[in-house]
Amino acid sequence: MNDDIDRTLPMDVADALRETEETLSVAESCTGGLIGAAITAVPGASDYFESGLTTYAYDAKRRHLGVGREPLDEHGAVSEPVAREMARGVRDVTNVTWGVSTTGVAGPTGGGEETPVGTVFIGVAYAGPWGSESSYATVSRYEFSGDRADVRAKTVDRALADLLAEVKGQHPEAVDAETDIDLETNADTDTDTDTDTDTAE
Repeated sequence: MNDDIDRTLPMDVADALRETEETLSVAESCTGGLIGAAITAVPGASDYFESGLTTYAYDAKRRHLGVGREPLDEHGAVSEPVAREMARGVRDVTNVTWGVSTTGVAGPTGGGEETPVGTVFIGVAYAGPWGSESSYATVSRYEFSGDRADVRAKTVDRALADLLAEVKGQHPEAVDAETDIDLETNADTDTDTDTDTDTAE
């Protein structure tokens, strides 16, 4: 595991998902598999971790996650709509409780006026019980400082912390993990309730 990644967060995720008997898959772009590596560094991760997909190219996002051509064309890969579809897509195609996605500009090049280097979108999608209409997806935008390795490591930590916060929100009495970590403040968070994608039992 990258030495800059908080080693306690994957263990907190493990404890939370085991306690709640829920499952997780991740769809990564800018982190290139680092979240999956952090999660599977914990012994027994197969209890709750289903899949890790690194969908770096546009076509991979469309083919493996069902991300639509329109959000990719209109907003680009580094955007809130694409992060949302990635999180929903990995949740649904792998039939898990939680889907997490990352897409961003890790640098040192590739940034623009609206998405400078260090901009990252992290999506978390939840599948409520069938018929509950409680499924949803939330996306947060962050701007991290540092070089490429720093941005990627901070994204892993933030994604795991965001996941923990959402699991705790669903199960406040079952999850005791502390989710506050010392990283940059998120610039924006948007939550969208799913009306047609309840996928987990």
